[in-house]
Amino acid sequence: MWAPSAHNRQPWRFVVLQSCAQKEQFAAALGERLRADRLAAGDPPEIVAQDVERSRQSLTQASVLLLCCMSMADVDRSPDARRAQAERTMAIQSVALAAQNLLLAAHAAGLGACWRCAPLFCPDTARETLQLPADWEPQALISIGYPAEAGSSPQRRPLTEVVQWL
Repeated sequence: MWAPSAHNRQPWRFVVLQSCAQKEQFAAALGERLRADRLAAGDPPEIVAQDVERSRQSLTQASVLLLCCMSMADVDRSPDARRAQAERTMAIQSVALAAQNLLLAAHAAGLGACWRCAPLFCPDTARETLQLPADWEPQALISIGYPAEAGSSPQRRPLTEVVQWL
């Protein structure tokens, strides 16, 4: 809740899925949409089936799923398109900052957490399955739980590739 937000509008909204039934229902809905999209793109059915099952397992095995949403209800309105787009971008960034705070808090508590972009590919599926308010726009999904194993840290680019010193 302490993430910075543009104009302090706090456009983030969160849906916490804890029960096995909720997670299973949500994972199934996302999986069906993933399957349809991937098959429509011409991906091999056996690969699609493996990806859908891997996704289902990772979502249903998490202790908690946290859907991060954005609401434009309290965001500043602007009559011109350029400024309106900037306000929308700032709202998206604000939700991302809140999600990052959640990820850091989970890490500090010894939990594993993973940010997932799936809701951006099927916001309508997420909205319908979870019966979200009309102004809640799904932005990200975070799975949270105790890691089964330590795993390894992902590689990061060196500073020399991403920083320009002037």
